[in-house]
Amino acid sequence: MAGKTGKKTSIQLEPHQVLLRPLVTEKSVRQSNTTNAYAFEVNPLATKQDIRRAVEELFNVKVVHVRTQNRRGKPRRRGFRFGHTKDWKKAIVTLHEEHRIELF
Repeated sequence: MAGKTGKKTSIQLEPHQVLLRPLVTEKSVRQSNTTNAYAFEVNPLATKQDIRRAVEELFNVKVVHVRTQNRRGKPRRRGFRFGHTKDWKKAIVTLHEEHRIELF
């Protein structure tokens, strides 16, 4: 099973290196309003503990739960050339009910 080797990385990422960008889509905006959960594109080397620490430090909030997804790139074609978009990691961070993040 590729990707399930359980290797630990010894790289210590800074909070601004962990969170790459917020994902502002219809689904993520609805999640932020109903369940107080926010979606971010994160560094593929970041662990759940790294993501929790980065969100708490950058936004001064209390994180309750972190869920991650490794997203595979989609195939794309331009003329006769074939390729695919990059693989990326997504994190959905649930905050304590007293805290909010203003993304826009």
